[in-house]
Amino acid sequence: MNDLETFLYLLPVLLASLTLHELAHAVVATRLGDPTPREQGRLTLNPLVHIDPLGTMMFALTYFLTGFIFGWAKPVLVDARRFRRPKESMALVAAAGPAVNFLLALGCAAIGTHVDNLGPRTVDVLELAFELNIILGLFNLIPIPPLDGSRIVGAVMSNATYARWAALDQYGMLALFAIILLFQNEFFTLFQSAFDRSADVMIRIVGG
Repeated sequence: MNDLETFLYLLPVLLASLTLHELAHAVVATRLGDPTPREQGRLTLNPLVHIDPLGTMMFALTYFLTGFIFGWAKPVLVDARRFRRPKESMALVAAAGPAVNFLLALGCAAIGTHVDNLGPRTVDVLELAFELNIILGLFNLIPIPPLDGSRIVGAVMSNATYARWAALDQYGMLALFAIILLFQNEFFTLFQSAFDRSADVMIRIVGG
């Protein structure tokens, strides 16, 4: 079981990871022509604007009770009608969040690999931050609405299919949790494989 002290050290990294993930969505959406994130006050590094209380609590619960740390932040509202190319722009907005998490994971791997004389606690936090950001990136790439992966997949759909696909947002998370509960072994086996491959690639990139 993980300990409280390490979690308290990890908490700022967790908040930063969630904040930068959502800020990336907001920045890209704004750059592509949608003022909604700015109007909603999401163009900020203030974590209080981005965190979801229940999602943050889930990070704590899964950290202490399971080997799979998981949770979520408050989604950035985006109005696809403001984009010149709605499907393609939504895909770019969606991809920005996981991309930031993967970059943060790379940063943690680089520090852990190339910075000497790190204390044991720092090493523990870096390893957890590395794992956390890969998990956040991969989980959000699952192609089930409303996760980011569903928007990326939607870019290649016809307009009619995409409209029906996006309408599943309100049911998607329930469907995902049902899949996880019903097919726990299969889901975690696949996810662990994706995690291991991603971690290996990142460590190779930083020269570990």
